[in-house]
Amino acid sequence: MLITKTYQDVPSKLDGGKPIRIFIIAPNLPNYPNAKFPGVVVFRHVHPSYLTGPVERFAGQIASQGYVVACPSVYHEFEGPEAIPYDNEGTDRGNNYKVEKLVQAYDEDAALAIDLLTAHPNCNGRIAATGMCLGGHLAFRASFDPRVLASVCWFATDIHSATLGKGKQDDTLIRVRNGGLANDTEVVMIFGKQDTHVPREGRDLIRKTLEDANVTATFLEVQAQHAFIRDEQSKGRWDAALTRSLFTFMMEVFDRKVARDLGPRVEVNEAPKHVC
Repeated sequence: MLITKTYQDVPSKLDGGKPIRIFIIAPNLPNYPNAKFPGVVVFRHVHPSYLTGPVERFAGQIASQGYVVACPSVYHEFEGPEAIPYDNEGTDRGNNYKVEKLVQAYDEDAALAIDLLTAHPNCNGRIAATGMCLGGHLAFRASFDPRVLASVCWFATDIHSATLGKGKQDDTLIRVRNGGLANDTEVVMIFGKQDTHVPREGRDLIRKTLEDANVTATFLEVQAQHAFIRDEQSKGRWDAALTRSLFTFMMEVFDRKVARDLGPRVEVNEAPKHVC
């Protein structure tokens, strides 16, 4: 399926209304201008540019499967729309911004992207979220919005350490414990076992928190390092075959939870039967 790419600059309520640029990558069916598709918010990684090559290609693949994709900028408070290349200086800037931005501002960015999708003429209002690295954490937090029906979070950073944002206000796991995901959302967490950014203890904490809160969640740990899906400047960590396999898994979740209207959830409360 062909796709198009546009963007909108949307005013934010925080930081005096400084606009956030949100790229829209959407299916292009010229003979069906009124076609309706589900939506996906794609959050990018820590590098401080609006739409890097790996993220654009990742989002484009999702859009080509029949989804309207919104890619919000993350550091619009600090940077202009010019893309910043992958290098050590750019990474340092992104890591600095990560702890200078308010957690509430991250959540506002997500809400604005979801608002834009639900108002899009070709979106049916059924929304999912995904992202890598920092974006994985933001996709996870997007699940607190009841409009998000599924989130697939790739090697999400800082959830286990509660270190996202300025002033140590990261309450992600606290909100899970307090029932923040007691809605109809489904969460998928994907981590590499060799990921030095999220060690085993951190992964165990996230998994236990999700299970204790009875969240509908899938937890995948694969033989990979951090950033293994990034096909540019991956520093020797990109695994194309594994990425392809897990992308298919992600699309199964989106197709099942978001592309189809399953009606209201009904709790059966029956234990699985033990059969051989």
